[in-house]
Amino acid sequence: MMTAALVLGGAGLVLGAGLAFVAVKIAVPPDERVVAVREVLPGANCGACGFPGCDGLAAALVRGEAKPDACAAGGPATAAAVAGVLGVEAAVGERLVVHVHCVGSDAKARRTYLYQGIADCRAAALMPGGGPKACSYGCVGLGTCVRACPFDALHMDEAAGLPVVDRQKCTGCGICTQECPKGIMALVPASQATVVSCRNVDKGPQVRKVCTAGCIACGLCVRQCPQKTIAMVINVAYIDPSGCDGCGICAEKCPTKCIVATQPVPAVEAV
Repeated sequence: MMTAALVLGGAGLVLGAGLAFVAVKIAVPPDERVVAVREVLPGANCGACGFPGCDGLAAALVRGEAKPDACAAGGPATAAAVAGVLGVEAAVGERLVVHVHCVGSDAKARRTYLYQGIADCRAAALMPGGGPKACSYGCVGLGTCVRACPFDALHMDEAAGLPVVDRQKCTGCGICTQECPKGIMALVPASQATVVSCRNVDKGPQVRKVCTAGCIACGLCVRQCPQKTIAMVINVAYIDPSGCDGCGICAEKCPTKCIVATQPVPAVEAV
């Protein structure tokens, strides 16, 4: 028995040493460019780029399978750094942040029943009517997006039952937009001063029955906008961010206050 054990142990040792020797001989040295790109990535490993973590993105960037600005978490600074390592030009776009396109708080959006199921928006959205709220387009309010955010840029306003975005922390990775079953989490330019915070495409009278903060397609914002950058699209106002000067008139005139000013409205000098 002892002899057999020694023979097997010795054979295992020899085979192990042989495998280790072969592994060293055939090992492919890491691509220095992949290592260099990985060093300038933020290391969040959020997966928003569509690759398996920062290591996967670094390899894809070197292979030319991703653009220098693929890392939303890193933003323009990271895109510039990646482009520098790869020796290419980075077409860096404007910084994006997520916006909650719903202001139907618990006090404004009518509920049809009490939901006592799994505390997950996706599960609740499978219930009759798309969830407990009478508005089938509105925020479910169970915080799935908050839990999905890897940068702590979202928190729930418990009184309103709605998520709140910290624009300073938001990297525009878009993970929360993928988790929201209602599609109300959407990326907008960080510079956009006013945003229509409603996605209900029903006609005004029907909207009023389910929420007092929904867009009723009255067209007042369209008529009042001095820059003419607002249009009605399937019963919901749409603001073209490229032409908006942030005057805030639309938010002020909106009867249901579904148009939200995301930045301070510039003061108007008296003539």
